[in-house]
Amino acid sequence: MNLETISLDQLRVFTKAAELGSFSAVGRELGRAQSAISYAITTLETQLGLSLFDRSGHTPRLTEQGAAILADAKSILARTEGLHARAAGLRDGLEPELAIVIDVMYPVPRLARVLGDFRERFPTVTMRVGVEVLGAVAEYVMNGRAKFGVIGSMPFQPAGLVGDALPPIRLIPVAAPAHALATMPRENRMMALTDEVQLVLTDRSRLTEGKDYAVYSAKTWRLSDLGTKLEFLRAGLGWGNMPEHLVQEDILSGRLVHLCGITRSVTEWLPMHLVRHPTTALGPAGRWLWDAMLAPSNN
Repeated sequence: MNLETISLDQLRVFTKAAELGSFSAVGRELGRAQSAISYAITTLETQLGLSLFDRSGHTPRLTEQGAAILADAKSILARTEGLHARAAGLRDGLEPELAIVIDVMYPVPRLARVLGDFRERFPTVTMRVGVEVLGAVAEYVMNGRAKFGVIGSMPFQPAGLVGDALPPIRLIPVAAPAHALATMPRENRMMALTDEVQLVLTDRSRLTEGKDYAVYSAKTWRLSDLGTKLEFLRAGLGWGNMPEHLVQEDILSGRLVHLCGITRSVTEWLPMHLVRHPTTALGPAGRWLWDAMLAPSNN
């Protein structure tokens, strides 16, 4: 059995015969004689050492072996088409890969909607999406590890980056129902803040090292992961500011309480910006994604 001599044309003829259920129909569609179609399939069967069609009836029917091989044949043809599409994209300047970095505060469902459209338009482009906090997002963009990024939890745009504003994210103070701040009268909560542990996001980037943002308590626990912060809040280990979109269901279900008695200075609107380095060149996919993330319909 010599598998190296199997051609893509044989696989196309085989899959088309399985689809149409007739060698003559395949011949008409491909503009070939029926004898040429039969020869291609018979040769493929000989090379594989398998009977792909049962020819005992009026029309050829796939055997069990043929049905198993059909899945592999379709996979090979799909990968070949993908190879041609990728090569064509590269010839036209399309990026083989696009890396972006997103602030942990950015709504993931919003990003998923945009990337769903992106995948339809650029199926050959590999996406790499990093999720970071505070200055780490800016560092990824500045050192070239990401083509562009969304800055949010760091409340300023570093010098040397250019970008456009995205809709801000509302941060609200929350705690577990049994937490002291949640059980006391609302008018007493602000005075009690400094005595209660505040859960605060932190990172290791040099841009925000040693800096605090929206910290109101003298007692803090430092966390580098927003998911961990959410679980600690649910467990009653402290209070903290969270993106409203991320805790809406927790508040509705009673797992968390919005600390409404705290003054407006604790409820903050967090600016979000799409940023890139001015020397970074975006290819067709990168330019489309940049514009799509800024589009009003996606915000």
